[in-house]
Amino acid sequence: MARKTETGTGTQAKTTEANTGTRRRKPAPPPSRLRRAAQTLRRWLIRGTAAVVLLTFGWVGLYALVPVPTTAYMIAESRRLGGVERDWVPIEEISIHLQRAAVAAEDANFCLHWGFDMSAIRDAIADGALRGGSTISQQTVKNAFLWHGRSWLRKALEAAITPVMELIWPKRRVLEVYLNVAEFGEGVFGAEAAARHHFGIAAADLTLRQAALLAAVLPNPQARSASAPSDFVDRRARSIADGAATIAADGRDSCFAN
Repeated sequence: MARKTETGTGTQAKTTEANTGTRRRKPAPPPSRLRRAAQTLRRWLIRGTAAVVLLTFGWVGLYALVPVPTTAYMIAESRRLGGVERDWVPIEEISIHLQRAAVAAEDANFCLHWGFDMSAIRDAIADGALRGGSTISQQTVKNAFLWHGRSWLRKALEAAITPVMELIWPKRRVLEVYLNVAEFGEGVFGAEAAARHHFGIAAADLTLRQAALLAAVLPNPQARSASAPSDFVDRRARSIADGAATIAADGRDSCFAN
């Protein structure tokens, strides 16, 4: 009799443990509608961010190989003016004088930074942002991929795309694109169109003086003229010519000059 009692007690204990185990494996209630919506939103945000990143790398990578067909600003100016002057040429067909003059005028440390000139940015902040600290790399991103105008969104996109471009493009390509999409007069885009418009010659034939005059109209080409320079543009061109000679002498043109 004692054995039967023990056996019955053991069986009862096992049944209790089994029941307890069953209760522990009770499935969790399904997520609420709000939680499911949050999970779905999170998945789409991750996918959207990945798509934007891939698109950006693809776009920047494409422009590393092919001429930039047009830009948002060119399209806007073409509609406003009824057309623009523009003729893409490889950097080998752009005078080295203009290459150096543009760097001297806009970004003397072009070959030394990775897209952002922190020294120039600090100086701009110290001056109350009265003068720009944008590098040629940043201007190239703005001109080729974005739009003109002051907005935090554009500046944020510019700051995000600039290091991607610097990672993929050699400096020589950055300068090549810059000189082909920069505006050198109202509706006159790129070195070739500018050289023909202002001096009646090809970009490859620009002298140092002519190149300095073209660089001197930046960054306000609609209010300045390279072919009919004001006293200010003339003085600025002389200073730029000196700067171009300086960066040639000290090697700060090493990333683009042959």
